[in-house]
Amino acid sequence: MRWDQTLYLVGMILVFEGLSMLFPLGFSFYYQDSGFVPLICGISLTLAAGMGLVLSMKPRTQKPINHREGIAVVALGWAALGFFGAIPFYVGGFPSFTDAVFESFSGFTTTGASILRNIEAVPKGLLMWRSLTHWLGGMGIIVLSLAILPFLGVGGMQLYKAEVPGPVPDKLRPKIKDTAVTLWKVYVLFTLAEVLLLMLGNMNFFDALCHSFGTLATGGFSTKNTSIAWYDSAYIDGVITLFMFLAGINFALHYNFLRGKPLALYKDAEFRFFALLCGVMVLLCTVINWGSVYADLSTSLRYSLFQVISIITTTGFGTSDYERWLPLPQLLLLFSMFVGGCAGSTSGGIKCMRVMLLFKQGYRELFRLIHPRAVRSVKIGERLVKPEIMCGVWGFFDLFLGLFVVSTLLLAATGVDVLTSFSAVAACIGNIGPGLGSVGPTENFAHIPVFGKWVLTMCMVLGRLEVYTVVVLFVPEFWKK
Repeated sequence: MRWDQTLYLVGMILVFEGLSMLFPLGFSFYYQDSGFVPLICGISLTLAAGMGLVLSMKPRTQKPINHREGIAVVALGWAALGFFGAIPFYVGGFPSFTDAVFESFSGFTTTGASILRNIEAVPKGLLMWRSLTHWLGGMGIIVLSLAILPFLGVGGMQLYKAEVPGPVPDKLRPKIKDTAVTLWKVYVLFTLAEVLLLMLGNMNFFDALCHSFGTLATGGFSTKNTSIAWYDSAYIDGVITLFMFLAGINFALHYNFLRGKPLALYKDAEFRFFALLCGVMVLLCTVINWGSVYADLSTSLRYSLFQVISIITTTGFGTSDYERWLPLPQLLLLFSMFVGGCAGSTSGGIKCMRVMLLFKQGYRELFRLIHPRAVRSVKIGERLVKPEIMCGVWGFFDLFLGLFVVSTLLLAATGVDVLTSFSAVAACIGNIGPGLGSVGPTENFAHIPVFGKWVLTMCMVLGRLEVYTVVVLFVPEFWKK
């Protein structure tokens, strides 16, 4: 492990984070709010730490980073982002350092779980930084760095593999720099489009920008205490629902679609599975809620559609208190928390690709019981899935469930009730935000004990970095030559 080059890259990430804080600083200056000083402190300390690492650790000869170094940069980079990103919150008056770190990691991991009881009382500069952490973390600040690092002579495919969501990340372009730039162009285009559409629905520019950041990143931080329900607008619900759905789709498909390949979406087996799952969930929730919770069909469809898409894409915005729904729709939403969106999207969860592969593997084993001599391979569309990929999927699933169980037990050990412990861990490791019980859509995470908040913070990081990237750091062999 070449620590000089590893820490040098972490320093570059911190420099970028410090410069990013200038954006919300501008809003704080415009609104003349109390977030100005906390952001100045954040910028100063983050840039100082970043430049310190860059200047002291710059390697004499820069060589392409290897697989282990790529993983280390991603894991350490995200840890650094979360802790330094908490500085403005802590200086700005958050109840404790733990709460500030929780909010920061919740932003960068696009979880959207919050400890804030009165969001609207927070200075606008800090609210913008809170939402910007979503947007940067959504596509991955590491991927953005890949568009810059190649100019410094630093290779990046190892970083891309460690950061981009999904079991089989594909390169869209020959060079990783081009891939990163391509993904971010699509990301920025969708963000600007949503901002414009929300403003056409009479949402002011500040709120439109914050909610667009949260939507495209599938994060869910809102500027209002009651989230999207505050606007009580079917138009705004519809716009955000559309972009949440788009954010849950593999961004490589969006790129191909925008290049004039409209059948790219239809031909993708994972997209068809995702769309079908969303459709079935919306239909079931709409029918069940009609008459029991909502008086008419159109109202039931409006709120069921928004809430299902919000949860399955792991965004976490809310327009209704789904804890008032009947048990079956609540369980459907709980199931959706684990599934998540497509691989290559900004969504969290297990991902539809892995769920599909697990189902196909299960069916393959049943088929082999009936026809022991038959040779049947697992395929996604026309693509044959290699055995090592299936092993990786099963390994991820085992680790995901194991960590989920352990984290739930640890949270319950702090005195949190069973339903809240179960759903809070599901919401954090799946990067969703709201859960059930005392962390439901109308509640927050402020009451969770300090130890529990650190457990949930680790769950957020595990979910965002797809488990392997973090867990492998605790394997002794990882550090051996």
